[in-house]
Amino acid sequence: MNRPGVADPYDGALDAFERGMTAERLDVIFAELREGLVPLLDAINAKKASTPTVDTPHPTLEHGEQWGTDEQAALAKEVAAQLGYSFDNGRLDVSTHPFTGGAGPSDVRMTTRFSANWEEGFGATVHETGHALYEQGRDLGDEGRGLPVSSALSMGVHESQSLLWERMVLQSKAFWKYATPLFHARFPFCKEATAEDFYATYNRVSPGCIRVEADEVTYPLHVILRYDIERALFRGEMEVSDVPRVWNERMLSDLGVEVPDDANGCLQDIHWSFGAVGYFPSYTLGAVMAVQIFEAAQRDLGAEALDAQIAQGDFSPLREWLRTKVHQVGSLYASPDELLTAVTGAPLSPQPFLAYLKSKYSELYQLEL
Repeated sequence: MNRPGVADPYDGALDAFERGMTAERLDVIFAELREGLVPLLDAINAKKASTPTVDTPHPTLEHGEQWGTDEQAALAKEVAAQLGYSFDNGRLDVSTHPFTGGAGPSDVRMTTRFSANWEEGFGATVHETGHALYEQGRDLGDEGRGLPVSSALSMGVHESQSLLWERMVLQSKAFWKYATPLFHARFPFCKEATAEDFYATYNRVSPGCIRVEADEVTYPLHVILRYDIERALFRGEMEVSDVPRVWNERMLSDLGVEVPDDANGCLQDIHWSFGAVGYFPSYTLGAVMAVQIFEAAQRDLGAEALDAQIAQGDFSPLREWLRTKVHQVGSLYASPDELLTAVTGAPLSPQPFLAYLKSKYSELYQLEL
């Protein structure tokens, strides 16, 4: 229980991952996000119920064993290199869960996984490439090499880089103009699927139990649920034994999803079991930052020009802009807010993120909001 004049204990947990962020401010940010996301998801769910075919995948893009994992791996490596990942000082391997690590900018290791779900492996590769580009782009000059200033500013900032490439680039219409011919070449059975088909299929909203499988609309609600539970436990407002009940109630009220058991519910993540309390917010803070940073890139590089470059597979202007504005800057600033202010002109705000989702998914799902 908090006492007057005593710092919020949760701030200590949060600071391990998000320097400069406080629980008091995060309460406001996440409440604003939830207030905007739940009505949007309700509208999407209503459209899916009234018009079941609104997001039916193109028949040739259905998951299945026809998506050979060897070809998926070859395509993933090709695209990672095109995005700018250097295989001279990096690797791409397979693991049960995608991650990025290594000894530093000159030795970056990333992994992905492949299955009958072609979207999963491809998306994971682009996501991890975003992390890897941040690591390979760190300052290697005399003022940065091996020093703390060269390291990533926070987990959220690192996540902003992976999500910028995954969400703002991979999940854009422009990207699929570039990627669709690559898929046609390696998987001839999908040649009838157009770039618009790939774009619509990849951006389906499918509320479910599992956080790591969530789409960009529902994912923040998974994170906010975990954050709210952590906050309540720290405040002494909830017992650990209450977690399954609260979890299941919120999944139903916020996402419209019934949780069949705790394995698909409150026990699905490893974070709490190894004590990483305060970690979950970074995922959604990264998504919020990604929108603000990408919009700044559009202003600096020109939105139409950037779209055209992405459509042609020329990712170097965006990559080098990020390298200069974010990667090489490392931990020079005291907080993500200061970095965002320097790069975008404003501190972290959920409004650009909500506006981006509302605009994109109103078009995809033919909503009148």
